[in-house]
Amino acid sequence: MPGGQRRPAPFAGFSSFARSLIFSAAAASSSGSPKPLPLPAAPSAAADAPQDDMPRPPSKRAKRAEASSDEERSSGESEEESFSNSDSDEESSEEQSSEELETVQADFAFFDPKPSDFHGVRLLLKTYLDSKPWDLTGFVDLILAQTTVGTVVKLADDEEDEGEGNDGEKPSNNDDDDLFGLISVLNLGRYGEQRCIKDLKEYLLAVCADKDTKKKLKSMLEDKASSVGLLVCRRFVNFPYELVPRLYEALFNEVSWATEDEPTEELRDSFKFKQYLLVVRILERRTPAKQKVKSSKDGDEPAVIYPKLEDEILHELSSWSFTFPIRTEQSAQQEMKNYKEMGLVMAVKAEAVPKFQKKLEALISES
Repeated sequence: MPGGQRRPAPFAGFSSFARSLIFSAAAASSSGSPKPLPLPAAPSAAADAPQDDMPRPPSKRAKRAEASSDEERSSGESEEESFSNSDSDEESSEEQSSEELETVQADFAFFDPKPSDFHGVRLLLKTYLDSKPWDLTGFVDLILAQTTVGTVVKLADDEEDEGEGNDGEKPSNNDDDDLFGLISVLNLGRYGEQRCIKDLKEYLLAVCADKDTKKKLKSMLEDKASSVGLLVCRRFVNFPYELVPRLYEALFNEVSWATEDEPTEELRDSFKFKQYLLVVRILERRTPAKQKVKSSKDGDEPAVIYPKLEDEILHELSSWSFTFPIRTEQSAQQEMKNYKEMGLVMAVKAEAVPKFQKKLEALISES
């Protein structure tokens, strides 16, 4: 492989809730990148164990940062949705599990967002604010318009297919189908007058029940909005977990570059974030009131499950947070019947980002 990297051992970190998806990811570096993503030093324990080597695709600016994967295509569910949705009853699930999984070879790559990604991004964000009617289309448009900071992850051959279309051959129509994840951060002050951001602020203030927390939230959404970034990361269930650290690394590097490379001082300042605001989902165990005292002794089921593994780290590092009930909770899978879906809002200081990245890298390496 280019760059002297080895193909890592198959990744075994997926849970049964991800439908036994099997991935074996590896990365190929590009030699012509204007700003290659610096690779952090791997922990010594991982260095001593070849089987723990992690794929290291550079930022999407390299344009050919690929990861090979044996993947089973998703059914259109994001990671957060997959933990609460049931595709069939228990009996049919058992029949499905007995069938041999059909896998195909796939190469993933990081790309700048573009207008043709609209429907794929919209699909990933369709439940971002639960069932609230809001300007989702405008929100997607903001993410797609901000190309200097933000990444979509698709199959690596998308760009090649589009190139063939420009030469007169049949173009690819699989952009939306092949979009597996996105990450971006929007300045709440810069976009404060947009209808979608107003809708989001209104929604968050409405679902925050604690008075003291609501004061902090309101301050972030109004007085401190110009230094607050709304961090959005959504992925489908068959997104390789090995690429999650690289996805965040690409984002935070682009934020840093934008503070130097944007054409105007106003734009450069808009990426000098002091805090990040995140809206994610978790699963909380249904515990009857009379059993709450004993909950700490119950080691069979965790009190909280984080569908996106990095959210647990972000929650630990958050300066404050609150949860709220999800109104459109789907029928739970049999193994998740004791859990209810909850929204989680977190405020994370920008100074905590290096610690977050280090913890995330270690978590993936140990999986």
